[in-house]
Amino acid sequence: MTYENLYTSEMLGKISLKNRFIVAPMTRITATNDGSATTTMRDYYKRFAKGGFGAIITEGIYTDERYSQGYVNQPGLTNKNHIETWRNITSAVHEFGTPIIAQLMHAGGQSQGNAYYDVTVAPSNIPPKGEQLGFYGESGHFDTPTPLSIDDIKEVRHSFISAARHAKEAGFDGVEIHGANGYLLDQFLTDYLNHRNDEYGGSLKNRLKLLVEVIEDVRNEVGEDFTVGIRLSQIKVADPAYKWPEGEKSAKTIFSILEKELDYIHVTEPDATLSAFGEGTKTLAAAAKAFSSIPVIANGQLGDPDKASNLIGSKEGDFVSLGTSALANPDYPNRLSTGKELKPFDFESTLLPLAYIKEHELKEEIIRN
Repeated sequence: MTYENLYTSEMLGKISLKNRFIVAPMTRITATNDGSATTTMRDYYKRFAKGGFGAIITEGIYTDERYSQGYVNQPGLTNKNHIETWRNITSAVHEFGTPIIAQLMHAGGQSQGNAYYDVTVAPSNIPPKGEQLGFYGESGHFDTPTPLSIDDIKEVRHSFISAARHAKEAGFDGVEIHGANGYLLDQFLTDYLNHRNDEYGGSLKNRLKLLVEVIEDVRNEVGEDFTVGIRLSQIKVADPAYKWPEGEKSAKTIFSILEKELDYIHVTEPDATLSAFGEGTKTLAAAAKAFSSIPVIANGQLGDPDKASNLIGSKEGDFVSLGTSALANPDYPNRLSTGKELKPFDFESTLLPLAYIKEHELKEEIIRN
């Protein structure tokens, strides 16, 4: 077998993975209207476990029944029914000995579908750049959000605590805090979206304050024996060209501050193998490795096994997470190990969000959250 380095076991926090392949979190919008997990979701995740992936990270799961939901038919982890329906999924995945991690997400000002509130919230009253994603049922510019008060921020922190507790009760092996792609925690980190003049705004360290607090809150809630990671990116759903203002200097501050209570960092770029901060600079994964001491998951066009193997071999990352390549090949690790041809991604052969198909009867573009 070639690509031997992709099939070595490694620890991700307290979880032992049999290989370096992880299913990336992808928005699927196939939950019920009240955020409960469905049999469609169970079958979706189960096929990756059967297909040999070392671990699975779920789609973004909303954390409260206030402002966190980002999309209609997004799943939640806010009540007993959510816990029970997710337990059906974790049990099905565990039948194959595969760990599954819940990604906890607060959409903030980038929300475009919420069953509980009609308004959005953010660090400041500045809407995200770009336009809403039409294939998730909305269009046009994002609404201007309401700035979060200090009491509101405490509620956000509490929502991550309760969602992490619920994830543990539902049988998950860990949680991933969503701090990427323009959602709420990333909005606090982003200079042009955060114009606060209190302890949560201004300097980069201040803009990291809520992320640090959420990480510490979650760790205190779930304990040391439960894996806790974070997903980070420069790019945003509605602003894919964004770069951290001070490049590698920003990366060094961000990764070194956030790593303290974490078991891993999961970074995503359009192409994980390209320089992240300009010509001749580190990739985002290499920067995370250089400026932290914990495992790094790299994401971004790593479905080519040569690229994935080279990234692991060069020690620019410890794991690779696959999105569209996993959708096209739910058995990617098993298929590659036996020399079978990897299928290219196309819409016709891929499981699409049923809620979207029912409403729009159109093909969906796939994005990573």
